[in-house]
Amino acid sequence: MARRRKNRTHLKGPTSTKETDDSVPKSFIIKHGQVGSSLTQLVRDLRKVMEPNTASRLKERNRNKLKDYLTLAPALKVSHLIAVTLTDIAPSLRIVRLPAGPSLSFRVERYSLMKDLLKASRSARSMGMEYLTAPLLVLASFPPPSPTTPPHIPLLMKSFQSLFPPLTPKAMSLSGARRIVLIAYNAEHGTIDFRHYVITVKPYGVSKRVRRVLEGATKKSSTTSSASFLDLGNEKDVADFLLRRRGEQGPDGDGGYESAASSASSVAGDDGDAVDLADDYVGRNNRKGQKKAVKLDEIGPRMELRLIKITEGVPGKEGGVMYHEFVKKSKAESAALKATHAAKEKLRKQRREEQERNVQKKKEAQGVKIADEGSEDEEAGSDSGREQEDGDADWDGEEEISEGEESDNEGSEDDSEPETHPPLKKARVQGKR
Repeated sequence: MARRRKNRTHLKGPTSTKETDDSVPKSFIIKHGQVGSSLTQLVRDLRKVMEPNTASRLKERNRNKLKDYLTLAPALKVSHLIAVTLTDIAPSLRIVRLPAGPSLSFRVERYSLMKDLLKASRSARSMGMEYLTAPLLVLASFPPPSPTTPPHIPLLMKSFQSLFPPLTPKAMSLSGARRIVLIAYNAEHGTIDFRHYVITVKPYGVSKRVRRVLEGATKKSSTTSSASFLDLGNEKDVADFLLRRRGEQGPDGDGGYESAASSASSVAGDDGDAVDLADDYVGRNNRKGQKKAVKLDEIGPRMELRLIKITEGVPGKEGGVMYHEFVKKSKAESAALKATHAAKEKLRKQRREEQERNVQKKKEAQGVKIADEGSEDEEAGSDSGREQEDGDADWDGEEEISEGEESDNEGSEDDSEPETHPPLKKARVQGKR
């Protein structure tokens, strides 16, 4: 019988996951210092946003320093570090590009958690499957590049773009687009709005009540035995359920109802809101080529950020300040600061080179010492061998001693030096008292 070949768990073709893993940015999201329960929950929500390319179950300890994460990140191929801390003025958010920077510091003006938005929403959602793929990034209201555009705006856009995987329309599947992260720039207030949405696809041109009839039972009756039927026990006619407006009583007489075509309760009232699906999408009856209405449901968290500072390098090895919201410097002061940072970097490099040279000298001196000890051991071994050879030659040159003389000599030695034996120790016996 031929041996069955196992091929289900092996990759086929020349493609490998190593190349894709290197191009996908990975992140650490931590809380730094003493923060409250609300900011701790905000850190968990941000980890949900960045899934699946973040450490979702990372546990911080009080003795962990920011330097520990900076040291550990390159070994795990982590490209970004997001740290949330609490200051005397407001919560702070720091985004660090590893391993060489830059570092962006934000002030969190206002924020809302996931649980707050879900409680305020009308329809509750079950989360889980949306986080198997990375979200799509949308940058809105950023000024286009021009001579009048502030120089920190393009750097801010590139920093947010580097947080998420690059979009490849030819390689990605339509069912992989499940979430959207919106980064909107508010030029009037100078803030950045952070929003997180989930994509939902619904039938187009159908009212909500008709859609409930088509989809089956309501969410409230989904746990009952008659889950495939809609409860119309409180309605006198099916038209009362389908065509009556919210809060409106049934018609008195033959006035009739408003038609569904003119009703404002349609999911999408304009053809511009509808799209033709290019491929199969998740959900019921979402097939390729069908006309569907796309809707975004906000699931949080929601943040309003203000950019405070952009510096070169990483924390502990900061370079020059590229942008500051409150501190403005002239060109001469900026040049002096750059010269100071360049001198510090040059001194650091010289010290590092000097330390490497000292370590190399110590290694060479230690190797010479070991070699000298080995040569001394060899010389001592050769001298002992020569002495042993000389002793054997002297012994062979002496005269032979007869057995009688040898026995006499042994007898005289025994008489002159009697053997002494050590006294015997008495054994101690422990008795019961």
